[in-house]
Amino acid sequence: MAKQLTLLILFFSVTTFSFAQDANTNAIQEQQSTASKQVSTFVIEAPQLQTTKKIWLYLPKNYANSTKKYPVIYMHDAQNLFDAKTSYAGDWNVDEKLDSLNAQVIIVGIEHGNEKRIEELTPYKNPKYGGGNADKYLDFIVTTLKPEIDKKYRTKPTSKNTTIMGSSLGGLVSFYAVIKYPEVFGKAGVFSPSFWYSNDIYTYMEKSKKNKAKIYFLCGDKETEDNSMVLDLNKMEHLLNKNRCYCLNLNEKKIVKGGQHNEKLWRDGFVNAITWLGY
Repeated sequence: MAKQLTLLILFFSVTTFSFAQDANTNAIQEQQSTASKQVSTFVIEAPQLQTTKKIWLYLPKNYANSTKKYPVIYMHDAQNLFDAKTSYAGDWNVDEKLDSLNAQVIIVGIEHGNEKRIEELTPYKNPKYGGGNADKYLDFIVTTLKPEIDKKYRTKPTSKNTTIMGSSLGGLVSFYAVIKYPEVFGKAGVFSPSFWYSNDIYTYMEKSKKNKAKIYFLCGDKETEDNSMVLDLNKMEHLLNKNRCYCLNLNEKKIVKGGQHNEKLWRDGFVNAITWLGY
């Protein structure tokens, strides 16, 4: 039952802005954008998904006045990262946090597909809720979006300088991506991952080759009534430690006391995550 309640939260955040827009049109129109001047957007074709994707781009404050190259973090659900106006229940304040840290990193945020979000962010089908189109979504990121970013901006394109990060279903697909594409993503931020969506993700981890990626796990101990979020995360951490020696200190796990499945948890955990990941 708790997992079904969690899925309902996911579903409503899937259709996010369309529902909020219908209910609060006037409030949304009056809401001013909170994105910093370091943030811009563009649209790119996503042939793998037979659609176009809106991309949010954060460049460091000194980008225009330097010639240096920067590492890149790819993040899902871009509507919730930078701007309160487009967020479902408050944004992560990613731009403000990075500005305050003077962080030397580029953020590439990929907007979710609204009603297609579940399909795009799940690597396997759930018998009740469907999904399972993440391979095409990740193929878009790896073979279409990343080459475009590396061509247009001064990036450090190697895996050790490329991170993938997300929460909930975005946490699930980020973990899947770092296991499937170790040559592309050398780091991952995995927040409140929906490992419950399909047990196939555990099988995939068990059968994977040794992985050397740095992975930061975050969840709250009040995300589900039955504590399944913490139990599922511990189970995956155990499988990961069987894949490579825990003594390498390539994992970090943070379980937040009282933490719930919401933007506040992920917003509050963002800085610690990117700091541990080396930014």
